[in-house]
Amino acid sequence: MTAFPVLLRRFLLEYLRNPVNLLVLVLVPVVFVLVAAEPMADAAELLGGTGVAVETATTGWAAAFLAALAMYFQTRQARSADRRLVLAGLRVSVLVAARLSTGLLIAVFVSAAALATLYLRADVDDPLRVAAGTLMFAAIYVGIGAAVGAVVQEPVNGTVVILLIWILDVFFGPALTSPDRVELTRWMPTHFTTLWMVDLPSGHGGRLGDLGLALLWVAVALIASWLLLARATRVGRARRPERHPGWLRQAGTAFRLGVREYGRNPALWFLLVTVPVIFIWLSKLITEEQYAVIRVIDDGRTVDLRYWLPDTHAGTMAPIAVASLATVAGLFIALNARDGDRRLVLSGLHRSALLTGRFGEVAVAVLVTTTASLVVTALVFPAAQWGAFIGGMLLLAIVYALFGMCLGFLLDRVSGVLIAFVVPFLDLGITQSPMLRLQPPGPALLLPGYGPYRLLIDAGLTETFDEWVGLSIGLTWVLGLGLVVGLIFVARTRVAHRAARHPKHVRMQNRAVQAGR
Repeated sequence: MTAFPVLLRRFLLEYLRNPVNLLVLVLVPVVFVLVAAEPMADAAELLGGTGVAVETATTGWAAAFLAALAMYFQTRQARSADRRLVLAGLRVSVLVAARLSTGLLIAVFVSAAALATLYLRADVDDPLRVAAGTLMFAAIYVGIGAAVGAVVQEPVNGTVVILLIWILDVFFGPALTSPDRVELTRWMPTHFTTLWMVDLPSGHGGRLGDLGLALLWVAVALIASWLLLARATRVGRARRPERHPGWLRQAGTAFRLGVREYGRNPALWFLLVTVPVIFIWLSKLITEEQYAVIRVIDDGRTVDLRYWLPDTHAGTMAPIAVASLATVAGLFIALNARDGDRRLVLSGLHRSALLTGRFGEVAVAVLVTTTASLVVTALVFPAAQWGAFIGGMLLLAIVYALFGMCLGFLLDRVSGVLIAFVVPFLDLGITQSPMLRLQPPGPALLLPGYGPYRLLIDAGLTETFDEWVGLSIGLTWVLGLGLVVGLIFVARTRVAHRAARHPKHVRMQNRAVQAGR
């Protein structure tokens, strides 16, 4: 048990070193006990609550709030470190006991701060009862914070869960609402603690009484949090080595996790909605009613035909939206996975399986961006060959998504985003646009959008498909960019792989293992 006092001291110092913790230790009691106590007491009288007793209960609310959040972040942020300690040989029971003991000491600190604020504000009739009640408030919420920290991994979600429990406990508890509404308040964590603290017998405490049930809540909260923390900490040690997954399973896992991460990116979803509207729908609304001459290939012949501009302009703007969205999607897929892919390869994942998963993510991004743009395009543009037009959109999106992946592997976030918007605009909006010139200039042949854009003009404006050259150029860009992405990916992960085998790196790993032991 010599590890217990060492861990307890370290955990407590970790809490006290953070100046924010010391700030809220003063700020929260001041807000609840000094500022909000009287208005909440007035509100309680309107709701049938205990009125003046609310001012006493605020000390427990403040201590509970501070204790729960402190315990949550103590357990959540140290999850990985705790598992490593267990893997190094520390017993789970010792570690959990140190964590909960730290939480209980923090509960003493926050209770003392809340009580000191209350004593500064007014005289207390029964200071021992109020102090004991405040400590029980804090101890119950130490258990709640630890339990949430063991179950909820995302810090934002965990904080919201704790706030939800605390808000329900406060605003539906017996202090703010009528104590007679036992069917609504009896299940709250601090229901009996509140009634005993303000010396208002509930009449439904049974043989244990209000104090007995309050202490039972303390015990249940701490025991439940002990079990959950032990289970969460023991996971890293109890796991047995699994069979090395095959190539197909690795590729499927990389694809599934990547798509899940891609779906959580709100910026991309926002762009999927707004960019098609801006580029396509507004182009229909602002186009003047006039004819424009566009050079197309019709039935094998190059001809200049007149088209009604309001009906064609939206179709020529749609490729810009698709290319921009696909480039940004490919950029973020590569950027978000750039550092993680190195670690995955070091852990044993096949490069080809991981790269296949990344290409699968790009395929999903292409489908989503193309669908979002085509839905808006179909409302304002009557394409002559919808099948070929959709195929051209997909081809253009694939080309620019791969181009975006190249940017993501080579550039940082800011410069990559700038290029991701500038290149499609210069390529498709300026150089390839049939509205500005009858035929693209000679250097336009070297740009990635040349082939797919010629295909789209042919499919959108003529009844027969003639742009086999444009299709071939587009497919060539797909193969070329796919090869470039693969080479860059292999080069980046190979550097990490070689570094891992370097003698100096191996020596550092051995030292780290020995230090852990």
